[in-house]
Amino acid sequence: MSYALITEEPIDEAAVRTAVQSDTAGAVVLFHGIIRNHDGGQPVNSLDYSHHPQAQEFLEKIIAEEEERTGLKLSAVHRVGPLKIGDAALVAASAAAHRKEAFDAIENLVERIKAEVPIWKKQHFTSGSSEWVGL
Repeated sequence: MSYALITEEPIDEAAVRTAVQSDTAGAVVLFHGIIRNHDGGQPVNSLDYSHHPQAQEFLEKIIAEEEERTGLKLSAVHRVGPLKIGDAALVAASAAAHRKEAFDAIENLVERIKAEVPIWKKQHFTSGSSEWVGL
């Protein structure tokens, strides 16, 4: 069973990893999308993530489709609400018998999450201005 979650709470990395681990997995790859202190040449103070009410369903669907396509176990949690520099916004995991499969699967999964899950961020710059991304 897939593990997919949209949450306002800090992400439990161990739960994301545990959701994919098995005796057949020789590789578990974790991706951490971390809030950085800059974007587009501007210093960033913080971010606010907003989401569509059905974002969780989009995330579940993507994970199920990617599991079906790859035959691998996948999981992902995306955080919403106010986040500080250094906070994890997205943690995703893949497990496979071999590392290349696990790396390829996590890259595809993260790209699809970024492109298809209706989550938007508002960046707050140190200049006092802000900008929406992903609308």
